[in-house]
Amino acid sequence: MRTAATACLAAALIALAAACGRPAPSPAPTEAPAPTPTAERARIPTATAQPSPAAEEATAPAAAPSPAPDPAGEGAADGAGPDGLPSIADLVERVRPSVVAITTEEVRRGPLGSYSAGGAGSGIIIGPDGLIATNAHVVAGSEEIRVHLDGGQVHEAEIVGIDPISDLAVLRIDAGGLPHLAPSGSESLRVGDWVVAVGNAAGLRGGPTVTLGIVSGRGRAIATEAGQFFDLIQTDAAMNDGNSGGPLVDLRGNVVGITTAIMRQAQGIGFAVSSRVAGPILEALAESGRYVRPLIGVTGMDAAPALGLAIDGGVLVTTMPPDGPAYRAGIRVGDVITALNGAPTPDMPTFLSTLWEHRPGEEITVDYVSGGEEITVTLTLAERPPQ
Repeated sequence: MRTAATACLAAALIALAAACGRPAPSPAPTEAPAPTPTAERARIPTATAQPSPAAEEATAPAAAPSPAPDPAGEGAADGAGPDGLPSIADLVERVRPSVVAITTEEVRRGPLGSYSAGGAGSGIIIGPDGLIATNAHVVAGSEEIRVHLDGGQVHEAEIVGIDPISDLAVLRIDAGGLPHLAPSGSESLRVGDWVVAVGNAAGLRGGPTVTLGIVSGRGRAIATEAGQFFDLIQTDAAMNDGNSGGPLVDLRGNVVGITTAIMRQAQGIGFAVSSRVAGPILEALAESGRYVRPLIGVTGMDAAPALGLAIDGGVLVTTMPPDGPAYRAGIRVGDVITALNGAPTPDMPTFLSTLWEHRPGEEITVDYVSGGEEITVTLTLAERPPQ
């Protein structure tokens, strides 16, 4: 009897075969016992849905993916395997040497004294000189960090920089001439595109785990025990503890995202930091150890008619320091910000994503509504203090 997991995989492969223009015979059902984890593993953050317009976007069905790249094209998806079904084995072979497993040790203090706790995660080699990208929650607070390369070598790693807001970190190991990948390509990613997650799922021995899925949503906003994250890619490619920090790859081998969280109360809902967001942050962490964000000087929430406001969409200013850029420009608590530099900000995730595209010291325009009047002011962004 075919299991639910086998049926889902078969449906995905048949759909992918159709997208590639190849016949797809039904695969024979298989039964396999669930593997037992062989290592301690870091718990991937659990996401909870946010009541924002971005978070309510419908999920695309797996039965109607966008067409896969032509297998005959350069860098396209792999050809058919011996059973006639399309294979991603060549893609995995290209990506795998740049994916690492990460194990950590940290000292925790309990009622009976201190004890050592281990964890596991994943990473991506982003530079030939030993630079590795991963999640902040994988390595934060660790006393020892070890990076396990695909060839079996193990290296002690040091933290170059951490950005808790995006849950990204950069490590360095003493090694050179390494195969590496640069996060890129998420700008052209569409809901329904096929993606592959590669990582140290559940800390299983024997190399990385590979899972196939589609892009289920873009621009997601979630809250986890590690913090609130914005502008994420949602996918149904299976993720588990230990996947954190591994790559989400499209069928051309582009690292379109870095896996960061899952929604445990649902099935097939995982999230990745898009390469558009991750790229400049990782570059700054590698160069200076920190990513400098701009400060506008407001704290807010989504504006909605339910709050008694006459405007539908925008960011309601709830608190603000009296010496920040926004206050000096005339914005006050109770005003609703509707655009930054002409870009609409219908909700808080969009507002933050748009704000973080600018740099400290940059001059921008802010459109806001105060007492029913639409106002535009110009202000200079300050530098946000490091966390």
